[in-house]
Parts: sequence; C-alpha cells; structure tokens
Amino acid sequence: MFNPSVFRRLTIILLIALGLFILLTFEQYGISNDEEVQHIYGRLLLDFYTSGFADQDAFHYRNLYLYGGFFDLVAAVLEKFVPIWIWDLRHLLSAAFGLSGIIASYKAARLLGNERSGFIVAVLLAITGAWTGAMFTHTKDVPFATCMVWALYYSMRLSRQLPKPSLGLCIKLGIAVGCALGLRIGGVFSVFYLLLAVFIGGWLAAPGFQQKWQYWLTSAWRLLPAGITAFALMALFWPWGVMSPEHPLQAAEAFSHFAFNMLTVMDGEVMKIGEVPREYLPSYLLVRLPEVFLLGLLAMIIIGARHIREWRVQHKQFLPWLLVCVAALFPLMFILLDKPALYNGVRHFTFLIPPLAILSGLGLSMSWDALANFSKLRWLAAGVVTALTVATTVTMVQLHPYEYIYYNRLAGSMPYAESHWEGDYWSSSLREAAEILEDKLPELQSVDKQAGDGLNHAPYKVAVCAESIQGDAYLDHRFQITSDWVSADFFISSTNMNCDKVLQGKIIGTVERMGAVLAVVKDRRNLHPKYRFPRPAPH
Repeated sequence: MFNPSVFRRLTIILLIALGLFILLTFEQYGISNDEEVQHIYGRLLLDFYTSGFADQDAFHYRNLYLYGGFFDLVAAVLEKFVPIWIWDLRHLLSAAFGLSGIIASYKAARLLGNERSGFIVAVLLAITGAWTGAMFTHTKDVPFATCMVWALYYSMRLSRQLPKPSLGLCIKLGIAVGCALGLRIGGVFSVFYLLLAVFIGGWLAAPGFQQKWQYWLTSAWRLLPAGITAFALMALFWPWGVMSPEHPLQAAEAFSHFAFNMLTVMDGEVMKIGEVPREYLPSYLLVRLPEVFLLGLLAMIIIGARHIREWRVQHKQFLPWLLVCVAALFPLMFILLDKPALYNGVRHFTFLIPPLAILSGLGLSMSWDALANFSKLRWLAAGVVTALTVATTVTMVQLHPYEYIYYNRLAGSMPYAESHWEGDYWSSSLREAAEILEDKLPELQSVDKQAGDGLNHAPYKVAVCAESIQGDAYLDHRFQITSDWVSADFFISSTNMNCDKVLQGKIIGTVERMGAVLAVVKDRRNLHPKYRFPRPAPH
C-alpha cells in the first residue's frame, strides 16, 4: 500500500530542491566547446528579425543554419534585459529546461502508473549525470530532449482521446513539437511516434476497413491545429528550414551522415567518429546510466513481457505504453541500422534518457507491486534500490560541478572510466584550471624574481586545448590567449582524448575529482626550444 499524496509531496520537495540547486550553482559551470558559436547564431537570428528580415547573415554562419535557433534566440533576447553574464545566463536557462524535462517525465510516468512511479522517475533523472549534470552546459541537447519528452507526454494523453482529441491538447502538442523542430530536425521523430499511434489506434479500435479509414481521417482532421502550431513555431525559430521544401531534407541528410576529422573512444579503443561500431551508443548507455536506472530497465523488460497481452487488449492503455517504448527504442534501432557518425558518448541522443527513465521508473514501481506476496524479498529489493540511489547521489556530489562525466561501476573506477571513455569532452574543467593559474601566478612570479630568470613578465601567453573563449573568459588582464602554441608561456587543457599531452611543460596544477585528473595547467617557460613544439595527442 502507499499514499499517493505522500509521493506527490515528495516529488514537489524534490523539484523545489532541484530548483534551489540550479539557482545556487548555475554560475559554477564552464563554457562548453561550441557555446560561443551557438550564441553568435542566436544573435544573428535576432538581427534577422530586428532588421525586418534584411540581415540574413544567420543563414551563412558556418553550418548553424542546419539547426533551429529556439534556445539561442531566447538567450539572445534575454541577454538584453537580464543583468547576468551571458554564459551564466545560458546555463541557468538550459538548467531550467532540464528541470522542465524532469517534470514532463514525472507526468508521463504518472499517466501510465501512479504518483509513486512519477516520483521514482524524477529521482532517477535527478541522479543521472548525463541529465542533471549535462543540463547546465549541453545547451542544444537538453533543451531538445526536454521538448521531445513534453511532445511524448502530450502524445500519450492525446492517444487516449483518439480519434477526437481536444483542441487544447492539440495546441499543447503542437507547441512541444514545434519547439523541438525549432532546435533540431530530429524533432520529426515525435511526429513519427504520433502518426504510429494514430495508425495502430485505428487498426485496433475500428472493426472494418471503412471504419479504420474514418478513424484515421477524423484523427488527421482533429490534429490539424497541432500541425499548424508546430509549423508556425518551427518557422519562427528555424526560418531557414521553411525557406525551401528541400531545406529540412538537407538538414536531415547532413545529420544522418555527419562526419569530420575527429576521434572518439569506447572502452579504451580510439576510433574515427565515422567508423564507430553499431554498439557505440548502447555501450555508452550501459556505462553512463546509474546502476539503479539499469536495474529498473531490466525489471521493466521482465514485467512488460508478462503484461503486454493485457495492454494490447485495452488499446486506450496500450497506445501510451507503445509511444514510450517506441520513443526509447526506435532511435536505438535507427543507430543500429543507419550507423551514423557518433561522438561524445550519449550527448547527441540525450533525448533518449527521459523515455528510458520513464520505463525504468515504472519497472521499479511495478516490481514493488509484483512482490506484494513476498514481504522479505520486497524489502530486500527496496533496500538494494535505496542503497544504489544513495551511492550514486554521493558520487554526484563528489563530482560537482562535473556531474556530467559520471560513469557507473560497469565502466570501472572513475580514473579508469575517464581515460577509457569520453571524459570532460566539453572542457568544462578549464574554468577551474584558469582559476588555478591565476592563483598560482603570484607564487611563480616570486620564485622567478628570486631566481633572476627574467621570466617575470605580463601579459603571459596561454595556449588552450579547446576554444579560446573557454580560457579567455576566465583569465584576467595578466594573461593573453595565443594561437601560437610554440610561444605559449602556459598551457591549460582537459585530459579528454589526451589533449593535455599535446604540449609539454611542468604541471603546476590539476583539476581532479575522485582520483580522476580532468584538466592540467602547465608552465612552459623553462622548456628547451626543441620541446616547445606541439605533437599529436597520443592514443
């Protein structure tokens, strides 16, 4: 037995705690690798609208026109009115999306289960580093995933009203889908899921072929407002996408076969991103999701096999379940069949995490009910789940503010995982590395002065194995970022993919968490000239 109101209160407390966590920590996260170009794109889109559509530089800026600018456009607008440093503002806004995604996942789980199911899902996402840690800096991936899970939730609700869903629900679905498409062409997945529900709903509900056609036509007509709303929002946030019927297809083709000269790593094996094995994404999910998350998925597979026939008979209940399963499994099947270029672990498929969390939370909740006649086993299972949850939470606290680099115990120790899988690929630790360099400088200058080495000069040239802004934004006037790495006085780099090995120097500081070195600071001023030249990162 359980009291729904108790779990409802617990969920509210958890969401408030997460909100406070966001407000207290959003200024602690570093700028991500492509955040500068994203924000420039947002500013250019704003220029496009404020110029009366005359300024079209946004559609010629790198390859950003292939993306929708929903998040970046909102950030560019807020920049003009909110007195927060833009990079911190972007992280606050992105984290707000992440919290919204947890709420949508909670609602979806409650729709299929109960308040207990919803609470468990909220907890799972809260302790998943690939979500709660990523939500501050993955400003493309988490907002997109949030829009997708809201689209999933409204599709689940709408599937129960087919073939005559309410207008209000259609508008809400259209907003969610439109915002998803206003971020990435991948938002079309949400449209596919809905159409699948309509097709199967008509097939199961209508007895004859004529009745099936009537069901489908009625559904299509009633869903028209959702389509209009989605298209309007997509056009607003991704104007290039509607300037030609071919543009969405070009974007889809580009992302399906997107490849450039870059390496990734999987369990210690380095490979080109266009040559990753089909099991790349499943392997990363296996080591990136918390153990209790994986346990819930296993429970869901076992319980789902027992209940699938029952759900198929009651199609109004079956369709929402089908939507969640398809949302979790179809992208995985797409990866296995299409084999696109992949890197950064699960980052590009962050939108898989909420539907997987929904299934996992439902699996854990339904396991409690399934063990009703086995009291001792039931409480033993509850103890295991609680222990795993607490252990993951402790790990997340120890990793702060780099929760997104979390790996479970299947990947080995944290130092092993960070060297054999993708670690701090966003170079978020460079913020702390820059602070270390600033703090060390007075001591270094004192030593230089006493030794009479003639090295006491400013501004010091700093090479950054990342985007320049990731160091420049945090270093003061005593330092100058240089692209001439040979002449660099100092070098700061994350250790991901051995980028820290590119330049030699005396290590004067490190950023570490749980024994894993995430970034290094090197003093290169006393190096012999023959050791100053860059070299390929060893693997």
